[in-house]
Amino acid sequence: MQISAQFDSGNIHVIEADTPNNIILEINKDNQSDFFQWFHFKLNNNVRAEHIMTIRNAGKSAFVDGWENYQALASYDREHWFRVPTEFDGENLTITFTPDHDSVYFAYFTPYSYERHQDLLHQAQLDVDCQLQVLGQTIDGRDMSVLKVGEEGENKKVIWLTARQHPGETMAEWFMEGFIDRLLDEDDGVARALLNKAVFYLVPNMNPDGSVRGNLRTNAAGANLNREWATPSMETSPEVYLVRNKMLETGVDMFLDIHGDEALPYNFVAGCEGIPSYDERHHSLEESFKDILLAITPEFQDEFGYDKDEAGQANLTLGATWVGEQFKCLSYTIEMPFKDNDLLPDHSVGWSDNRSSLFGRDVLTAIYHIVDELR
Repeated sequence: MQISAQFDSGNIHVIEADTPNNIILEINKDNQSDFFQWFHFKLNNNVRAEHIMTIRNAGKSAFVDGWENYQALASYDREHWFRVPTEFDGENLTITFTPDHDSVYFAYFTPYSYERHQDLLHQAQLDVDCQLQVLGQTIDGRDMSVLKVGEEGENKKVIWLTARQHPGETMAEWFMEGFIDRLLDEDDGVARALLNKAVFYLVPNMNPDGSVRGNLRTNAAGANLNREWATPSMETSPEVYLVRNKMLETGVDMFLDIHGDEALPYNFVAGCEGIPSYDERHHSLEESFKDILLAITPEFQDEFGYDKDEAGQANLTLGATWVGEQFKCLSYTIEMPFKDNDLLPDHSVGWSDNRSSLFGRDVLTAIYHIVDELR
């Protein structure tokens, strides 16, 4: 029996693995940080017996509520992922599984590899409407890439989307894959109409270093990028520094920052109610966008989510609130679940890579219906 995490986004530490029913594991902390929750490892064993894998430090992880009613994901081919029996007793997360093949992968959510990220960028640039721009490099020397789709023009809106500020929230890049695929579809009327009215700047992965390292929440320097927007630096948060400077250059008429929430089993948005400049027009835009998305897809809801900030109390170190205040524009954080959408459950796969991608495609329709109202 062998357990390994020596691959892209791998994360696990083996304490003990002497028999299939006694596998003791721990999740490694993010580099230079106390955050941890993301796991991704491979089990090799030709014994077709029940394997009991216990992650013994789950009760000390970043978001303990995330383990309640959570089911881990497994895959034999790294393409098709399914949920497996998982229990949490307040301290230990126990995965119970009898493999049908010699090798099986387990992960906190369907991984989105750095190789696939590169494919996404370089296939997109082949489209006549798309340019692949490199803003600079990360701490580990990886490119900070943005896809520019469409061209600026008089009265055209500037729309930005970013994803995976928190690298373990892989559903965010699956969302972006679906969004980009539809936006570049020349036979899609919604996409064609939007590109007549707007230019898009898309960052599918804001945190490539953290993604490869198998971090949950931080970059190579241990910085939580979604707390860096007020005063980013090239030393600790070059990812935000570079993207923020590009935004100041282009302007922003709409911003969506794509995330995943560990605990809440719903899709929802978090707005800018607490920023100093929040007014009735901003409120009207937020409500319109939510109403449109509610009409488009049953995967979205607005009953469950985060508490709204009191007036003037927004945390302006967050991407969505900093952008909303800086550019006085519609600016939302979109959150998806790690577990399932409880309003539309799928007991086999839960919330998944495919559902995230389809949700991204749906959001393009919502943007189409609100683009004329943005300015």
